[in-house]
Amino acid sequence: MKHKDKHYNATNISHRLNELYNKSDTEKKNNAQTFEYFKTLTLRTLGNFLILTSLFFLIKTFYMPVAEEVRYYADKKRGITYEVADTSKFSYEQLQEVRQKGALSKLLKNKKIKLLIPPDPKFSIVIPKIAANSIIIPNVDPSNEKEYLAALKKGVAHTKGTAFPGQPGHIFLFAHSTDYFWNVGRYNAVFYLLYKLEKGDEIDIFYNNQRFVYKVIDKTIITPDQVEYLTRKTNKEFLTLQTCWPPGTTLKRILVFAVRVSDLNK
Repeated sequence: MKHKDKHYNATNISHRLNELYNKSDTEKKNNAQTFEYFKTLTLRTLGNFLILTSLFFLIKTFYMPVAEEVRYYADKKRGITYEVADTSKFSYEQLQEVRQKGALSKLLKNKKIKLLIPPDPKFSIVIPKIAANSIIIPNVDPSNEKEYLAALKKGVAHTKGTAFPGQPGHIFLFAHSTDYFWNVGRYNAVFYLLYKLEKGDEIDIFYNNQRFVYKVIDKTIITPDQVEYLTRKTNKEFLTLQTCWPPGTTLKRILVFAVRVSDLNK
């Protein structure tokens, strides 16, 4: 009897150990499956986050250049062109009043032509071909990052130490520059289409309530360290416009050169 009890107890212990072993094995499998689930979930979440973050920065960086391109080609397809408002026929105040009332089209018989009114006759730039229209911030130090970034949030920057319209010498204007590529969208987009300018295209600068007309003569692409163009010397009224290249990046710089119409045949 004792032998049977011992055998029974041994069998129970064996069964119990097997149950515990099987239970432990099942728990391990469940734990492993749970770990794999959370591991997969974490990786997918991280992957989706990285993808969305990348898309956000791509949209932030290239939204303005793409929007400008779309607007430009849409206007071209519809046959819309831009002209600078003639301040000799209408005063600046009259034009501003008409614009605020939304009646600019009444000044023109051709609805395919749109007027560009300089935002400030004291210092502004208007480029009809690309519908660029912005105030100019005078005497901005290009070596002072804080100063020129603050200026570029408002408009185009006039480089300190260069000439002003109506003066013989080199006028240097720049826009769309930034410290990091992901900040490009925060700054003025007026020069995004600068690369479309060709020889003979018109650039208008309003300074001290006078209009100065320039014609493009050339353009070039340079690296950021080629600063010799900034210190260019000339006896004529020579205008240089600079922006980053390609649009939406800070890799290189594109320069557009122009001279005042009155100096073209000199």
